[in-house]
This record gives sequence, structure tokens and C-alpha cells, in this order.
Amino acid sequence: MISIARDWLGTPYHHQASLRGIGCDCIGLIRGVWRDLHGPEPEAVPGYSGLWAEVGGQERLIEAARRHLIEADFNAGPLPGDVVLFRYRADVIAKHAAIISDDGRMIHAYEARGVVETALGPWWRRRIAARFRYPETI
Repeated sequence: MISIARDWLGTPYHHQASLRGIGCDCIGLIRGVWRDLHGPEPEAVPGYSGLWAEVGGQERLIEAARRHLIEADFNAGPLPGDVVLFRYRADVIAKHAAIISDDGRMIHAYEARGVVETALGPWWRRRIAARFRYPETI
């Protein structure tokens, strides 16, 4: 699964897209890896804003992850293969997603940079809202 995510490295950032090598956002990366692992996506993705600091509203990203992924123990710390969801601040909804690639690293689609593999440093760790794993089978 990590090698599938690495195949997306260099894909340009494009809000609400999910096409390897063409364009995707952070959610599009998670969706694309799902398709490579399991085939068609389990539900249509509703439109969403690109605002990271969106206040109020439903935790749609976390709710969707709970419907289709396996929730991991939040206190155990992120492990390779985990899908990690982030909040920009404590008072906003979770709006960013990444896949943990190796100890201390993550793959995510970053606005203006595309899909990259970067360090999961203290800034990111403080913003983790939830952790999930892809199911082995569906």
C-alpha cells in the first residue's frame, strides 16, 4: 500500500481531483490508493471547500473514514500504512489527510507542491485528529 501511495509522488495538486500523474488533493490521494487496493470507491464524494481552517460544520472527513476504513488506536502513535487526518487548529474540522510511509514520514497532497513525501514533524503531529487503516479486504 505504501508503494502504491509512492506511485502518486509528483502528481500535481488539484482540488477535488483524484487522478495519478494528472492531479489530486489530499482526499484524492486516499481515494486513489483505495481504488488501487479495492477497486471502485464505496461512495460518491460530495463537494467540499479547500479551506483548511473551516470552522463549524460536520466532521465529514472523519465520518467517511469511519464508514470505510478501520479506526486505529489514537494513542498508539501513527504507524506505516495509517491514514492520518489533521486539523489546522483545535477549533476547526479535520480537513487534511496523509498516509504514513515510514517511521516519521508521510505522503500527502500539498497545495502548490502536489503529492510529496515529507517528515511527520512536531507541527503535523500536534494536529492529528484521527488515525485509520485501509481494510485488507472489503
